[in-house]
Amino acid sequence: MLIALLIIFSIIIVASSATVIYSTKNLPKDYKKCISSKIIIPPFDILKTPISTVYEDELRSNPAKSGAILIKSGKVAFLHRIALVRMARHSIDLQTYIYENDVTSRILMHEMKLAADRGVKVRILVDDNGLSSDTSDIMTLNYHPNIQVKVFNPYEYRSKILKYPQFLFNIKRLNYRMHNKLFIVDSSAVIIGGRNIASNYFDDSTNLNFSDTDVLFIGRLAQDALNSFNEYYNYHKSIPVDVFPNHNKPEELEKLDNEITGQSAYYQHEKELFNTAINIFISAYNEKKYPVYWGGAKLIADSPKKAEGKGYISPIISAIDGLWAETKKSVYISAAYLVPGKNGTKHIIESAKKGIKYNILTNSLSSTDAKVVYSGWDRYRDKLVSNGINVYEFRHEGYKVYNRHNSGASLHSKTIVIDDKISWIGSFNLDGRSALYNTEVIAAFFNEDFAKLLRQSMEQDMSEYISWHLFSKHNKTYWKTHRKGKEIIVGHNPDTSIFMRIMVFILKIIPEKLI
Repeated sequence: MLIALLIIFSIIIVASSATVIYSTKNLPKDYKKCISSKIIIPPFDILKTPISTVYEDELRSNPAKSGAILIKSGKVAFLHRIALVRMARHSIDLQTYIYENDVTSRILMHEMKLAADRGVKVRILVDDNGLSSDTSDIMTLNYHPNIQVKVFNPYEYRSKILKYPQFLFNIKRLNYRMHNKLFIVDSSAVIIGGRNIASNYFDDSTNLNFSDTDVLFIGRLAQDALNSFNEYYNYHKSIPVDVFPNHNKPEELEKLDNEITGQSAYYQHEKELFNTAINIFISAYNEKKYPVYWGGAKLIADSPKKAEGKGYISPIISAIDGLWAETKKSVYISAAYLVPGKNGTKHIIESAKKGIKYNILTNSLSSTDAKVVYSGWDRYRDKLVSNGINVYEFRHEGYKVYNRHNSGASLHSKTIVIDDKISWIGSFNLDGRSALYNTEVIAAFFNEDFAKLLRQSMEQDMSEYISWHLFSKHNKTYWKTHRKGKEIIVGHNPDTSIFMRIMVFILKIIPEKLI
């Protein structure tokens, strides 16, 4: 009787739930007539944009090279994005996995709307897994004539209660997600890294903030990133918001604008400080006060065809294999979600025995926001440690580590440095999900000074005052750190309950390729 009632209840919900198509192949041939935002970007001289003009001589003399600025702090990462939006004159293209409808995200969306008001063409592509609501700000922006928003590989039924059942019954399609993160302005600059659009990626959450790494590239890599963005934006699984059944009404755009403007007026002092910080940043950029490193750069991106799930071989995997083959001296890895697998673990151990020095940083069980991924890492952690690999796990103490008041911290970087020569930055996690199911994008950059700078940043995170340093004694793994001037050593996952440790043990039953 209970099962029958549940079935009837499910049928009623499905029948009453609004739906959306998940491929433009399923739309009528004239569907473009109902799309309000038709974005056409007139041709412009990339070297004459406000971003490029500052470095026009360098860009003209080295058209094949790109300039790189390292972005470590979440606050600085946010200022970079706002400053680029204010400098934009022609186009802004945003590709992201997650958009949270929180304060920081709303400020960025408002700035993008102001850019659109002055004629800048804005295109936004967000994965449906990372979209909190069909009525969020990012969807509302679509009503602006200069803004178009699309959702990648959407769930068909829009009721939140049906999201997980849909995933279970349609895992063949919905398990494939767009994890790419690109922020491109005027085809002149691109920010690439691990940050999504949410307060906790910009050090503005009172609960948990992600420690991440971005790089701002100027020049050739920006055009390569734009080509990748266009491939996704025009793909049949990128669905225009206009055809979503629960999409907001046009008047919501003005309401949203008034709401955000009203809030900023209430916080006038903070607004003035914010604007001052942005103006200082733009002035410093225009005066070339930020260190820019010039070198060869290669964008390596999955095709959106990976989301079809038909045996696609990621070029990023091939690039990783090439990196390992070229390594001569050292490898530094900062990977939030690390599951090296049997082959990866074997390679690390064997190459370490040949003299290659490895330093690996990932999340501790207490700092990770994905316990199931840690269960995958747990399968290989002890073997790496017992073979002498330098392994570090990020601590959860965000306030003590980064002075974020009352907040914890979680590592979110996806960076690699090879031989102090090659830097690797992007969205790709060294795990099965990134390899098999998520589409990803990374940048490989070739400049020794920049590689050393990135390595030094990674070493700071690996400090025993910020992370746990793991070591093996009598075939047992121990965690070591320093707190309040004292060395602390524990023999199990630190800062965790026995319940959490048991949970991770149970999670190991999940096949590795699914985590």
